[in-house]
Amino acid sequence: MTPSDSRNVVNRYKGVPMEQIINDLDAHGSMLEIAIDNVERDFNMGTIVRSANAFGVRHVHVIGRRQWNKRGAMMTDKYLHVHYYAAADDFIHAITGKELVAIDNVDGSQPLSRTKLPKNAVLLFGAERSGIRQELLRYAPRTIAIEQFGSTRSLNVGVAAGIAMYAWVQQHRL
Repeated sequence: MTPSDSRNVVNRYKGVPMEQIINDLDAHGSMLEIAIDNVERDFNMGTIVRSANAFGVRHVHVIGRRQWNKRGAMMTDKYLHVHYYAAADDFIHAITGKELVAIDNVDGSQPLSRTKLPKNAVLLFGAERSGIRQELLRYAPRTIAIEQFGSTRSLNVGVAAGIAMYAWVQQHRL
């Protein structure tokens, strides 16, 4: 361990060059991928990317605007692969062979607690206020909602993403 390495990495990566860390993560990372419908330049995207890194996700897909607030990611976006798509069709083409699962609390959603998430999943999250655009929802064979028991209509999207990623980890990595 290199004491002068101030990066926010686990001890086994202290003093290790970034490219070597990325290669190791790529070799041992998770099959799970994350997609974010970025229509509003949501400040929660940094939280989602940071959580994706923590759960071993190797690919994050951003549909819509390329700009997002990277401060919340705390440089974790440098250790995974972020892909950008201007159009929904381009994104769908890029994830061929993966199963798109929308995470949104819209009518017809199935409860997360009773859902077996596919191992080859791409979990899709929407913007904080507007959720996932209908244009993208139509591509998802199913939509999952995180059950809530209080008075609020929805969870913060960054929190919801962390919960959904952990549910996938419980089913496929633990």
